[in-house]
Amino acid sequence: MPGIDTSALRTARRSPHDKRQSTCPFNPNHPGAAPYNSKYSYTGAKNGLPGIGVGGIKVPADGDTAHTFEAPGSNDIRGPCPGLNAAANHHFLSHDGITTFNELMDMQQNLYNVGYDLAVLLATIGIALDGDIVTEKLSIGCDATSRTSVAGSLLGPEVGLNGHNTFEADTSLTRNDFFLANGDDYSFNGTLFKMMSNTCQKNFNRDNLALYRFQRYQQSKADNANFYFGPKTVLLYGAASFLYSLFPSLGNSGAPDLATMKYFFGAQDDGNGGYSFNNQERIPPNWYNRKTPFRTADAAEEVAALYLKYPVLFGGNVGEDNFNALSYGPITNGNFAASAQNVWCLLYQVATENVPSSLTGVLVLPLQVVTWATGKLNPVFKDSGCPLKVP
Repeated sequence: MPGIDTSALRTARRSPHDKRQSTCPFNPNHPGAAPYNSKYSYTGAKNGLPGIGVGGIKVPADGDTAHTFEAPGSNDIRGPCPGLNAAANHHFLSHDGITTFNELMDMQQNLYNVGYDLAVLLATIGIALDGDIVTEKLSIGCDATSRTSVAGSLLGPEVGLNGHNTFEADTSLTRNDFFLANGDDYSFNGTLFKMMSNTCQKNFNRDNLALYRFQRYQQSKADNANFYFGPKTVLLYGAASFLYSLFPSLGNSGAPDLATMKYFFGAQDDGNGGYSFNNQERIPPNWYNRKTPFRTADAAEEVAALYLKYPVLFGGNVGEDNFNALSYGPITNGNFAASAQNVWCLLYQVATENVPSSLTGVLVLPLQVVTWATGKLNPVFKDSGCPLKVP
């Protein structure tokens, strides 16, 4: 892409921590998330139930030693999502990286003040596509099927959030494309973090991140002969919105600055004008969660706004310089009719329908998975205006 040195991605300097693991770590100690109590209840979410949604709370609260930062050890699983990695490092999720539906529900509300409905959606998509619906467990990184499943997964191996073209996909903000890094789509890439910082001019707001998302699309499309940008990549726009909606102190009322992002992404100056990974994804000091809940409708509006700033085609490459567009739901011949309503409904479809996972393949969800997912989602989508699936 003009103006971008894509060759640097192939020769980027890596710190010893950059690649997290070649095989999935095993930690025999599964502590579970640190429990909440009446003194440190945050938004009051507990056992997967709704909290009160009143934020502006210091996290971790003064005196809450249970949620003090602890860097991951060599046996702990971490993955491509800095928000989840930071949560595990502060014991809002189990520190070993094997979490549950209820832990995800409580963490999203208490730590970030994500709205209950959006928390249900994200936890459901994660477990339905990458985890186990019987145990309701999920690895926040690599395939840990022996620990997330009891009797074998309905979808085969439970790949965790590292799994390609489910939650993780090409054009990530700071992770490599799967086929450009021998399958390492989960490790921090300092070259990409620098590119993001430069594009955003150290201000990670909607307009700047929309431009960077566009640049990453063009970059991946040009470099990756196996590039795929399918319906589930709408989640990447949602993840980008978290940088200015959830990560700043006080969320959307705060400043999405470079210092904040370096804490959450575990980025440190490498002494040569770039960044390396310090293995310390964490909540910044003196940090407060957003005052009002970030709900599904809010996320849908942000996804639509980010996409429409620089619209791109959905589809994928079949070899070099051979892009094929796809059609699915509100996507026709690669063009996404990106209204907030269509985004909202597409997010529901991603969790409950058979969605293309490549140009030639479809992820077929077993009836048991669809039944589980609709059971979770239909109650919080009943007023969405989206057609709901009844298995």
